[in-house]
Amino acid sequence: MFQSIVYLLCCLTSFAAMLLLLRNYLLTGSTLLLWSAIAFIALAANNLALFADLVLLPTVNLLWLREISNLVAVCVLLYGFIWEVD
Repeated sequence: MFQSIVYLLCCLTSFAAMLLLLRNYLLTGSTLLLWSAIAFIALAANNLALFADLVLLPTVNLLWLREISNLVAVCVLLYGFIWEVD
């Protein structure tokens, strides 16, 4: 029970970070904030997939979905850090 609450709180935290980054992107126009917000969308999806994998569907293996969302988040952040730094 406690683990499921922690998984959901991690998902909400990632989503809140995405909202804050997106808000600051709209205010400043810095593309690095946009890429970071997109990465946090993928991280929130990763946390949601973790919750679904371990709590909602314990018999179904969703490791591939978690790994893909992790890879997308890291690739987006790397792209933003390398090519879009103002």
